Amino acid sequence: MLGILLTGYAVLDGFDLGVGVLHLFARGDRERRVLLNSIGPLWDGNEVWLVTFGGALFAAFPRAYATALSGFYLPVMALLASLIGRAISIEFRSKRKGRAWRTYWDVSFFLSSTLAVFVMGVMAGHVVRGVPLDEEGEYAGVLADLLTPYPLLVGLLAVAASAMHGAVYLALKTEGELLERVRGWAWRAFFVFLALYVTVTVATLVTIPHVLVNFRAYPVAWVIVGLNVLAVANVPRALHHGKPGWAFVSTGALVAALAFLLAMAIFPNLVFDPWHPERSLTVAKAASSDDTLRLMRVIAFMGLPFIATYTFIVYWVFRGKTKLDTFSY
Repeated sequence: MLGILLTGYAVLDGFDLGVGVLHLFARGDRERRVLLNSIGPLWDGNEVWLVTFGGALFAAFPRAYATALSGFYLPVMALLASLIGRAISIEFRSKRKGRAWRTYWDVSFFLSSTLAVFVMGVMAGHVVRGVPLDEEGEYAGVLADLLTPYPLLVGLLAVAASAMHGAVYLALKTEGELLERVRGWAWRAFFVFLALYVTVTVATLVTIPHVLVNFRAYPVAWVIVGLNVLAVANVPRALHHGKPGWAFVSTGALVAALAFLLAMAIFPNLVFDPWHPERSLTVAKAASSDDTLRLMRVIAFMGLPFIATYTFIVYWVFRGKTKLDTFSY
């Protein structure tokens, strides 16, 4: 269930964060309003998946939740502040028409969106690489340990992937001159993503050998690796043939595949200590009581269909090109 929630959030909020990363590249107030309104009905619903993931992690695996939040306290605070700042930027920008006012919130929207996705990427890098734990399973590192090259590189990859995902989404929602410019953003974001994707892949295989352990134990998982590569290859193919819908399916699939690869890299651990593997918090060690897990299963079977149905209805109602009216941001 945690994997479904995290993947759903990465795919759905990934593109609207990417729209924020690209926001300052739009020309003039009208184009920026189009970008904001393309995600206007969706962005807060997308974040429900992250909130639900946090609640499910707390209830089902409280030790892993406590260790992750104590170890990543500053990044989590930065993430929450950026998500709040992003929401405020969207809501406040349209309240006044002054140029300085709107420029301020435009910059705020760009910075908070970029910081949010960068911090999430950095934390994902630490999860894959592993973190130092003490004998009680608590985080034993210092702040400087969070600023090492590999997690920062994964953070940059996350920003590039989100920008590409967002640009492809905008190709579905815009038209005219803005659409032509959006196609250029999509191509540039793809090449930046590709360079970082290859770099991070090589760095992972060279410096983090434990990521291949589960692939040796479960060779069928290489199918996902192959599908991930095909999804990456299909993005430029779809863009070249003018099929942004297929490009969006491909960017969504590759984001989901990256989430799967992250899970394969650490399973059966939730928090991994590569220096003292016996201190790692495995799924079994970090789990709540059997009664709590059974209750969580009932809640998941009841709640997840509601979230999925709500998401589908909202996306269906607001499908098509973005149009501005008097009620727009």
